[in-house]
Amino acid sequence: MPRSAHIAMVGTPLVGHVLPSLEIIRELVARGHRVTYANAGPLAELVASTGAEPIGVTSTLPVAGQDWPRDPIASASRFLDEAMAVLPQLHAVYDDDPAGLYLYDVGAYAGRALAEAQGRGHVQLAAGHVAWEGAQEEISAAYAQLPGGPAYRARFADWLGRCGAVTTNVEEFTGRPKRVLAMIPRALQPLAERVDAEAVTFVGPCLGAERERDGWARPAGAKKVLLVSLAGSAYHAAQEIYHQCAAAFTDLPGWHVVLQTRGADDLGERVPRNFEVRPWASPLTVLEQADVWVTHTGTDSSSLGLCTGVPMIAVPNGPGQGLHADRLVELGVARRVDAADVTAATLRTALMELIGDPQVAARSAWLWSEVRAEGGTRRAADLIEEQMVAPRTCAPSHAHQ
Repeated sequence: MPRSAHIAMVGTPLVGHVLPSLEIIRELVARGHRVTYANAGPLAELVASTGAEPIGVTSTLPVAGQDWPRDPIASASRFLDEAMAVLPQLHAVYDDDPAGLYLYDVGAYAGRALAEAQGRGHVQLAAGHVAWEGAQEEISAAYAQLPGGPAYRARFADWLGRCGAVTTNVEEFTGRPKRVLAMIPRALQPLAERVDAEAVTFVGPCLGAERERDGWARPAGAKKVLLVSLAGSAYHAAQEIYHQCAAAFTDLPGWHVVLQTRGADDLGERVPRNFEVRPWASPLTVLEQADVWVTHTGTDSSSLGLCTGVPMIAVPNGPGQGLHADRLVELGVARRVDAADVTAATLRTALMELIGDPQVAARSAWLWSEVRAEGGTRRAADLIEEQMVAPRTCAPSHAHQ
């Protein structure tokens, strides 16, 4: 394996799409590879922190979450528009300096198109669920029934025919990547038995040194630690939920409660004596020493809960998080309390059920070992290096549209 291999990552300018794979990029740089990372300017600092070389592109995607359309066709069209705008910018950089292998985010269609046009290998890095057998056809059939659906597909097909991609079938291009590294535990994947194991490898959460311990230690005398961390990258917990947590867990015998929050006054002036309020950060530091976690069950949070073997009180806020919450309950490691149903009583009941059920501890321990065995960052980097020497199957093209 050449130590000076050029690996390029084509990203999507959304924080939730960038953070999960940063440690893979950092590991590849540490192994001596030259890594370039094409993404929009606002995320350049995150990219540079890994040692990769940022390649700035101009994006068409909205930065604020509230600017995203709710209509599925309009939302999908945003990613197609992005690909059309970004691909010529990538050709301007990489035609004279091609990478030996291209990595690309699930939303960065231009990354796959560029790799196919140059006849190079490509690997998709997926931070969430991946498609299973028949899923893309089901989605396409549903889209075809929506206003604007047929026009969207026709526009996508037209672009594929002009952009130099070898894969010109829309469903295959969007839903059946040649190689995928899924950065979630296989246990979280719906219909995992129908996922193509030849194309997809579940490597689990890809963690690194800066996401590990920052000096926090379990207080002396604390028999149990409860972590309350709801403020993920895309979710700000309502103050009322924090107040209900305070009412539920105040002076709980033997329990030390760590509450991570973005607002210093989320509990007001009266902080319960068994509570420790900390600024929000990656919860991993505390989580590795916690016994139960109150979480919103985002993709990253659900993965971390399984990776650390910590039972969860799931308080989802939205369909995607609800899907994760239900899966965690099905796996036997969580109790679900919807945000609208959060009271001191429901939270306390969920906690007592979790710690009173020996099967929860057993399932959590088993899943911890399963997720750790998936390999995380190091295995992902190993698999990427293997792709550097895999036979190429795409013929180069010189289309730049």
